[in-house]
Amino acid sequence: MDKKLNKILSSWEEMGDSHVGSSKETPLREDAFEMDDQLKIELIAKHFKEIMHVMGLDLTDESLRGTPLRVAKMFVNEHFKGLDPKNKPEPTLFDNAFGYQEMLVERDISFFSTCEHHFVPIYGKAHVAYISSGKVIGLSKLNRIVDYYSKRPQVQERLTIQVAEELKEVLQTEDVAVVMDAKHLCVASRGIKDITSSTVTASYHGKFNDVETRNEFLRYVGLTEG
Repeated sequence: MDKKLNKILSSWEEMGDSHVGSSKETPLREDAFEMDDQLKIELIAKHFKEIMHVMGLDLTDESLRGTPLRVAKMFVNEHFKGLDPKNKPEPTLFDNAFGYQEMLVERDISFFSTCEHHFVPIYGKAHVAYISSGKVIGLSKLNRIVDYYSKRPQVQERLTIQVAEELKEVLQTEDVAVVMDAKHLCVASRGIKDITSSTVTASYHGKFNDVETRNEFLRYVGLTEG
């Protein structure tokens, strides 16, 4: 094994299961979007085929022959489509014609993401709320925003913050709350193998920093009694 590879593997071993986070922005290279999707699919398929070969799988088998290409298409077109800004939803805003001044809550938004430490699934429910500053958004766009930021390698803390920051920018209000409750298969299927625990993260802004307003939101989504 050459010295450079040995050094890389050594640094990975030192990190072990330390789940460090870098920032609230997804770590991307400057040239991340210079390559078109078709070339990405071709290269991922090529490299995943090599991974399967290294694992000893028989790629001439009828069941396995198409797996590298299927995985590559899934990565680019589905699981990690949220990495590419061209897939970002374009929300439509409407005037708050009814003068609705209370919080609007959409709860139990299903999301599926991928743990960036082990590349296994994270899945759960998101609860989002906002108080209009004069504009409202189509309800389905809230789901689409959650989905967009979920479809990339993630840590749950970053995902929660990214959704909240996007909602603040789109809705032109600071009064936003996001809570995410998720299962991590890196916990359930490996290591401790705990299949019952879930992880809850939250991001509160503006009026949701007020205890009474926050508790009202939590009651609506069933995370507190009252």
